[in-house]
Amino acid sequence: MAADKQMNYTLVEGWISICGNILLFFLKLWAGMVTGSVALTADAYHTLTDSISSAIVIFSSWLSSKPADDKHPFGHGRSDLVCSVIIGVLLVLIGVEFLIKSVEQISSGTRVDYGTIAVVVMVVSIVTKEMMAQFAFWGARKTGNPILKADGWHHRSDSLSSVLILFGIFCSAYIEWVDGLLGILVSLMIFYAAWEIFKESVGRLLGEAPDRRLIERVDAIVDELGMDGQTHHFHLHRYGDHVELTFHLLMDPDISLKKAHDCAEAIETELRERLQIEATIHMEPDETKKEKMT
Repeated sequence: MAADKQMNYTLVEGWISICGNILLFFLKLWAGMVTGSVALTADAYHTLTDSISSAIVIFSSWLSSKPADDKHPFGHGRSDLVCSVIIGVLLVLIGVEFLIKSVEQISSGTRVDYGTIAVVVMVVSIVTKEMMAQFAFWGARKTGNPILKADGWHHRSDSLSSVLILFGIFCSAYIEWVDGLLGILVSLMIFYAAWEIFKESVGRLLGEAPDRRLIERVDAIVDELGMDGQTHHFHLHRYGDHVELTFHLLMDPDISLKKAHDCAEAIETELRERLQIEATIHMEPDETKKEKMT
């Protein structure tokens, strides 16, 4: 049920992004051609790549919703993270293109006459893209899907770049190289957005340590069940909404294998029901208890 809800949010956000970005692309491209602004034209293609990233959002949603199979026993949930990295790479490429074009604009010393057309287009872009970003962030909070957050940052970077360009429009009468300067600032913002995406998605792909709160909840469940054992050596593996947790549990070395197995199974059941986590417990004899008895 959770996977279906996540897929629905992602599909809706993806299609809204595609349609909105295509319309904004043509609007910005037209304004860039009319005014001769490098920043406006580059921003138009930046918006077009948002449509590509949204198409990736839809594809990853479909792929991650596929059930587990023999080749993918934990499902396809990590496709979200892979696609988030792809979006991050797209942002880097866009940032580099922005940077190059902006330096060329400054070197040329050409003044851009924006006019009322550019102002109206930028205001429309700012409002539209920020609304799309907020919708994506809202969906990410609802579903915990990192690719929605990545797409939201993509929208936000486009919205902020439009804010800078709008600011530059009002300064263009006093600073002839403002178009190139704004392009450089926008590229730095895009690089930052890419970094935020890489930091979260790549970290989860490489593997992450469980946070302290999760470990405390596991220890609380162990104590509630009356298990006189110490937990340690935790490893967490996320596959979309499927979470695998492994850890070691120190137990009395003199209890039977059957009793140790029953204790571990009881803990695994509680973790599954309360935290929606599939746990695998490695049972270890607590030699310190044996030494105290002797």
